[in-house]
This record gives sequence, structure tokens and C-alpha cells, in this order.
Amino acid sequence: MNRTFYILLAGFLCGSFICSCQQKQITHVQIDSRLELFIDDFLIESVVNTRLCMHSPTDEGSVLSFDKPWEGPFSTYTTIIRDRDIYRMYYRGLPTTRGEGTTEEFTCYAESKDGINWVKPALKIYEVMGTLENNVILKDVAPATHNFSPFLDTGSDNPANGRYKALGGTSNGLFAFMSDDGIRWKRLRDKPVLTGEAFDSQNVSFWSESEGCYLCYFRKWVTSGKSLIRSVGRSTSSDFLNWSRHEAMDFGDTPVEEIYTNQTSPYFRAPHIYVSLAARFFPGKQVISEEQANRLGVNPAYFRDCADAVLLTSRGGNKYDRTFMEGFLRPGIGLNNWVSRTNYPALNIVQTGETEMSFYVNQDYAQPTSHLQRYSLRIDGLSSIHSGYEPGEMTTRLLTFTGSRLIINFSTSAAGYMLVELLDSNGEAIGGFSKDDCLPIVGNEISKQVEWETGSDLSEFANVPLRLHFIMKDADLYSLKFE
Repeated sequence: MNRTFYILLAGFLCGSFICSCQQKQITHVQIDSRLELFIDDFLIESVVNTRLCMHSPTDEGSVLSFDKPWEGPFSTYTTIIRDRDIYRMYYRGLPTTRGEGTTEEFTCYAESKDGINWVKPALKIYEVMGTLENNVILKDVAPATHNFSPFLDTGSDNPANGRYKALGGTSNGLFAFMSDDGIRWKRLRDKPVLTGEAFDSQNVSFWSESEGCYLCYFRKWVTSGKSLIRSVGRSTSSDFLNWSRHEAMDFGDTPVEEIYTNQTSPYFRAPHIYVSLAARFFPGKQVISEEQANRLGVNPAYFRDCADAVLLTSRGGNKYDRTFMEGFLRPGIGLNNWVSRTNYPALNIVQTGETEMSFYVNQDYAQPTSHLQRYSLRIDGLSSIHSGYEPGEMTTRLLTFTGSRLIINFSTSAAGYMLVELLDSNGEAIGGFSKDDCLPIVGNEISKQVEWETGSDLSEFANVPLRLHFIMKDADLYSLKFE
């Protein structure tokens, strides 16, 4: 009889005992062959001398200046979409604040072959400010141009429904749009499809594979004490036209903070995990003086607040996980980064290299130097399980998988290492796959196959509940999956 028989027998006997006592039952996480990020405690059962660690992105510099006459210092609410071999950028063009919510707002477009070098094509769709040589894809559909936010629709198998969809609008409601090519757009209805909120921010939508519906995360004002504050609401739809009753997002037992833009989207390598690079807003927290604002050329209405970006996650439903309360992106050096409505991340994280992913941030808002900045991280590198120089451990919850080998995204120092062992449902190491059998893992790889002296084939354990036990020194574990 092989190991699998004894594992199943032990699980059966233990499960039978628990059921007969009617006290508790063995439960497990079914991860199949999904990539799992260490971005929350979803997979973690216990840690010893290790912790979840959020990582800081690398500033890669400005990639786009909002320097066209129809763009200007109030350009914002940016969306980045990677569609196969092309990257598309959408953003609001707004030369002056008096045009907010009017036909003086435009939806502008840029594109790139690598997500790093961007161009503004002369689309010649609309005449704007006396010229057809512009990059405007929407005009005269206010207030939708205030915060038009598109997505690539992976949930529609009907080409007539459009590969791209979008929502845009403010207090009159959100209007639905579709497009075949991401450039030429039409309304799906004359009337708004979502109403009942102020929607005075970037309201984002996407198709959720894991929940099997369209989701919209939008600006919702909620009561905190005696004040109204900016927060996030959510609604669902099966057809993108008829939406469910709104519900407020639950941030758990964490301090109340104002969220200006939520930027919730499926992580591109693990779409069942929604990642939100949200703008955290501090109204009335003034960092720079009026004299300093004048020297920078900041609009007088936009220097008495400040903002940064935080990392939120969700695995569905109306709950955000705030594993990390600290700022994910701190305002940079320079007073220009400490004004109102700056440091707002664009929607979506995209891969920009074999081992690199990028996100983008609106900076220098309400200033002549308004632009979009790129930041990079290693693939899956938002956070990790981290161990210092003293060895530590992390044990997963009981899980089942499909596939035959374990792949990890990890890094160690030259002094560090990582070992992995398989534990049965009783927490006992499985013979041939213990830490003593594991070949030491040293290096820095996005995709590393774990091997033991017996080999790497784990097919006999597929769909059998077990735990993974990691022993780590001066190392980070970013993600894992079975293949």
C-alpha cells in the first residue's frame, strides 16, 4: 500500500471521529492550479519568526506629460489596459476646473508597445480646439467624460457585445459604453445604468471570473461619527445593464480612512484575487504653505490636502482586506508631491517585462508639470512571506491542489535558503517529502520548481488534503502554484 492510501485512511478516520463527536470538521482550501499570492492570510495557518511584508515599488520616472491644450493640469482618472501586444491608456483631459462635468472635459488616449514608451496618436475622430490632430476618443458626452473608465471584457463570448466596456458619469448616474477596438465608443443605453450615488470619482468595473458576474466599485459617501467621508460601494450585474442594490464595502476592524479612488481590479496572474491600489485622502492636512504653492504654480484650490496610496485586497463579496495599514506608495521628495489630488494610482497593474510589472500614478496635480509616473515591482512582488537572518517558518492551511509539481516565486540572500515539506492532515511530515528530503532552495526566481531527493512529482497527492511547511532564512516567498 502506498503513502496516499494511509493519508486518505488517516483523513477518513479523523473526519469520521470529528463528525461522530459533532464538534468540528476538517476543512481545507481548494486551490487547484491557481496562483496564490502571499498578500493576505488566506493560505496561512501559522508563522514562527516570519511575517507578511509589503514591498516598496521602484520609481521609474515620468512616462507621459499632460501637455496638450485639451489635457492640462487637471488630467486624471487614468486606466491602463494591456490587450495582447498593445498597452492602452485612457484619462480625463481637463484644462481648467471650471469645465468639470461639462463638455470641456475630454477622454484622451495614448498607447504603447511595451508599457514604458507611450505615444499620443493623432486619431482624427473629433475636432478639438480647432484641430483633428488630437488623441481624444470621447467628447460631448458629459458627464461621462469626467471619469470614463474602461476594461477589457473577458466575460463576453458574443462579439456583438464589444470586447471593451466602460462606465462613466457623476451624480446623474453611470452610463454604459462599449467598443470593438477600444478607441471608438458608443453608449449601450441613453439612460444611466447605475444611479443613487454621487459617483464623483473614478468608478471601476470588470468581469469577475470567480464570481461569474460584472462588478462595479464606486465612490460612496458613508457616515463616520458626525461626518460624511469618501468610501467605496459595490454592485453586481449579469449583463452590465441591470445592476444589484448597492452595498458598502467592509474594511474590517481597521481605522476609518478616506478612500478617494479605489482602483479595484483582478490581479492579472490570479484573477480571483482583486487588488486595489487606492488613493488615501487626508482632507485639510496641509503640508505646503501658500507661498510655496504659488512658487510651484499650484492652483489655489489644491494645496491644502495631501494623499498617498494604500494596498487593499479582496477575494469577492463586499469585504476588503487591509493586511497593511501603512502607505504602499509614499509621496516622493519634493513639495510638488504633497498637494491635493496627487499620488492617485491609475487602474490596473500590468506586466512590462519578463520579471517586471508596473503601475502608474498621476502626479503634480493642478500644476503645470502634471504627468503620469511609472513604478515597477518584481512579478507578484506586492508583498511576501518574509524571514530575516534568524530562520523562521510558515505553515499553510490544509489545502488540496491539482497538478504534479510545486512552483514558487521566491528570493533569498546568498546566506539564506528555503526548504519545503509536505505535512499530512495530522501535521506529520510525509515520508520522502520532509524538510530533510528537500533540496535546499537558494537564489532569486519568478518560477522555481521545488524538488526533493525523491523527485518533484506530486501527482499522487493531487486532491489529497495536506499542508505545506516552509522553513526560511533571509528569504521571501511571493507566490506559489501547482502545475
